[in-house]
Amino acid sequence: MTTLMIFPAPPDSGSLVLGRTLPSLLDDACDRYPHERALNQWQMRRWSSLSNVAFRREVEELALGLRSLGLERGDRVALVMHSDLPFCTADMACLLAGLVDVPIDLTQTIENILFILQHTEARALVVSNRMLLKQVMPYLWDAPDLRFVLLMETDGVPQRPDSAEVEGAGEVPLFLQVLELERVQAWGRELWSAEEVQLLRDEIEAQDVATILYIAGETQRPKGVMLSHENITSNILTAFSSFPGLQAGDREVALLFLPLTHIFARAFLYGHLAYGHSIYFSNPQQVIRHLKLVHPTILIAVPRLLEKLYERMLDQENRFGSFDRTVFRWAMKLAHRYEVGKPLSALYGWQLKLADRLVFARWRSIFGDRLKALIVGGAALSAELTNVFAAAGIPVLQGYGLTETSAVLCYNRGRYNRAGTVGVPIPGVDLALATDGEILVKAPFVMQGYYRDPAATAQVMDGEGWLHTGDLGEITPDRLLRLTGVKKSLFKLTTGKYVSSLPLEQTLTRSPLVAHALAVGANRKFCGLLIVPHWAALQVEVQSLNLDLKQEFWLHHPSILALYQALVDAANCHLPDWSTVKRFRLLDGEWTVENGLLQPDGSVDRGRVLQQFAREIAALYLNDPQPERPGEPEPVSLPNSPLFTCPTYARSLTHI
Repeated sequence: MTTLMIFPAPPDSGSLVLGRTLPSLLDDACDRYPHERALNQWQMRRWSSLSNVAFRREVEELALGLRSLGLERGDRVALVMHSDLPFCTADMACLLAGLVDVPIDLTQTIENILFILQHTEARALVVSNRMLLKQVMPYLWDAPDLRFVLLMETDGVPQRPDSAEVEGAGEVPLFLQVLELERVQAWGRELWSAEEVQLLRDEIEAQDVATILYIAGETQRPKGVMLSHENITSNILTAFSSFPGLQAGDREVALLFLPLTHIFARAFLYGHLAYGHSIYFSNPQQVIRHLKLVHPTILIAVPRLLEKLYERMLDQENRFGSFDRTVFRWAMKLAHRYEVGKPLSALYGWQLKLADRLVFARWRSIFGDRLKALIVGGAALSAELTNVFAAAGIPVLQGYGLTETSAVLCYNRGRYNRAGTVGVPIPGVDLALATDGEILVKAPFVMQGYYRDPAATAQVMDGEGWLHTGDLGEITPDRLLRLTGVKKSLFKLTTGKYVSSLPLEQTLTRSPLVAHALAVGANRKFCGLLIVPHWAALQVEVQSLNLDLKQEFWLHHPSILALYQALVDAANCHLPDWSTVKRFRLLDGEWTVENGLLQPDGSVDRGRVLQQFAREIAALYLNDPQPERPGEPEPVSLPNSPLFTCPTYARSLTHI
């Protein structure tokens, strides 16, 4: 490899922490920061609180109960659960028991859930409720390594483990036992002693694999990222050590609403536990209400939340009278002039203070008035929004990391903070740029590899220990990292979700009507699509439909649009909901090697296409009042072809 210029963490940005296990973080918190409101769950219209000491006891009992089932160190336990306190209990119990937990995102398709169960050879499956279990139960017959289903709900669970049916969830495969998680914990309670728990602790090594997190792959199948205890603990403790003004103890209040099946939220959960913070569990549907109830000091979010809040703030203008509308517009102009990290003139500073009293204070009240930091990750946030929120006194800190790096690599903080960047590395990270701009990293937080996939691991980890992220970046003159694009066929929406474009594109190009297809949507709300028709095949369709049209009008005719809509709908059936195409554009012309839109091997030159058709891509995201809940397409008469079928197992879970 060419000699690389390495960009390490600044010398005054925290300290690297190594050698810790995840259960040891909870032990330290109980010893140093015991308090009664460590973990808080919204139940029956109020907060139900649990101390960290009581939480640790529940974890210990469940860990002993899990081992009493015959589960052994290193066995995989899948979690199909909501992101709440019970998830935390099950997760930490698995970790203390030396098991490897496999959290499964509830938006995964049934097909992918079954693949994950088979691929990990999971021995147990923990499920939040019967509604979720009912949806996966028919497919558990194809997971022969599974021995136990542990259900959080108690109603309807058979009293006899060998019962053939669970009320409301269907027939149980013969090789499975369905048990209440509460019962398993009760068995552990009978076995509990300080000595037995210490034996579990002594068995865990910091280098042991703690979890396998499945992420979108560049093929149809997801990839399992193996993270050790030390990967995660060293990452979040190091990141917290570099956080200016962060305190230990219950004065810091964290509201978590992002899915704990993703490393971003999960790593922060462990950090908050270790520091003895008060943790409140919310969800995307209730987070706005809970912000005002909890008054958090720390909030992590994806860009889409800020975009929604900003849109809501702009909508308020229509409800104002003429004077208030004038004041609002004046304040917005001031906010758009603001630049994070730049000194303010005396006049501009005075104007901002006045705007704060008249407008911005109401914005901050949405977040509960005590917010010390709003940490944004999962996708890129526009510099404009960062500056606008900062002008309103809402400190937005953009960060960057991957599941493969246990969450955080860089983030804006202190004097290393500029809008449009993702800050500087945390201690322990060596960051470099390849000749094509790809971001390369070395760190103790880098994964152990992709589970049972050495070929995929070798594609991203080179012989010198550098992880090739697939993201493109540049270093600013003040040595901050700015993201500039993606090299891989994966991209992230502003919701923080990954979209794997290759399976979608391959599905579509199997149709004789599609010459080329390119999915778009990096740092957008939803996935869009560019399609280049195969003109000869399309001409046959035009003739069969008896359309008397010149070629330049083909792509605008409703019958032709319906034909391609049917192709897109069929391709969507095989995708998780978040990565389905919401809008597409048919393009005139052809993509060839000669015009630069194809590479010499015949593959699409993504960078060139994105650049040349930037206007058409932007048009996909205009005038879309509700992009995240697209309306059902009009019924289309579909050809008799496997391409137009949507098997049940390709659908995502419906959950409550």
